[in-house]
Amino acid sequence: MEFAMISDTAAKVSRVGLGTWAIGGWMWGGTDEEESVKTIRAAVERGIDAGLRSRVVIATKVGLEWKDGKVHRNASRNRILREATDSLQRLNSDYIDIYQVHWPDPLVPIEETAEAMQTLFDQGKIRAIGVSNFSVAQIERFRCVAKLHVVQPPYNLFEREMEVELLPYCRQAALTTLTYGALCRGLLSGKLQEDAHFDGDDLRLTDPKFRLPRFAQYLTAVRHLDQFARDRYGKRVIHLAVRWLLDQGATTALWGARHPSQLQPIDEVFGWSLDAAARAEIDRILRGSIGDPVGPEFMAPPPRSNGGMLEAAE
Repeated sequence: MEFAMISDTAAKVSRVGLGTWAIGGWMWGGTDEEESVKTIRAAVERGIDAGLRSRVVIATKVGLEWKDGKVHRNASRNRILREATDSLQRLNSDYIDIYQVHWPDPLVPIEETAEAMQTLFDQGKIRAIGVSNFSVAQIERFRCVAKLHVVQPPYNLFEREMEVELLPYCRQAALTTLTYGALCRGLLSGKLQEDAHFDGDDLRLTDPKFRLPRFAQYLTAVRHLDQFARDRYGKRVIHLAVRWLLDQGATTALWGARHPSQLQPIDEVFGWSLDAAARAEIDRILRGSIGDPVGPEFMAPPPRSNGGMLEAAE
């Protein structure tokens, strides 16, 4: 396992972290509590920072609100402070290592959100402040009011928008990048076929990448990437995808898993790296396979309604 420091703190994180959205069950077809506990313990044994409190770094988010079966953004001061209290009780912990605002809320000034996070930091309830899905302009407004240590955007071989502005900014500002979606909802696992079936509330039902004809294009790219990984490194596409992320500059890549067996490939992510020629070949494969790429925009939850009055978007 490789490790890195969280910017401007004394905390150290593993460069692959356990993503637990799927374990929670929402939008992933349910969950199995016993299997989830086994998965968390297996992650800890592999050196991943998630699970047993005394040995791990816990990162969680704030700023979403569920009402009448629907989820909306709510990053108001009162909501943030209440959610932090609730999370600490559920985690049975005195502090949260990394607390992140899930989405910018267009109905709440960013300054109000930032001030609430700084309050929690000053109280010792959180040890690092993060934002997720924020633009550079929004981050700069946030940093005028509060400390910021961590930025969490979506990032993977198929969703690379952060490379344009956000990743260079984080490097320049020495901000830790805790990226999510490393395997792009399973696309980069190498296990999906064109006849894959998703049901219930599975979020892939709303992801344009999983609809034909795009789905076939992405699977073609995966097959070519897998062959390249085998020929060049004796690895598989799942190892290549995460190694690429780390070499591109992501501090930590979140690896979603619901079963201990899904963590086995992690060991082969470390001990090697991609050179410039390999990265260029990966880009060539992507250009040649995917004619109509799309990003992760479908995941954005809507803001609450206030009769049509919204703060200007950044």
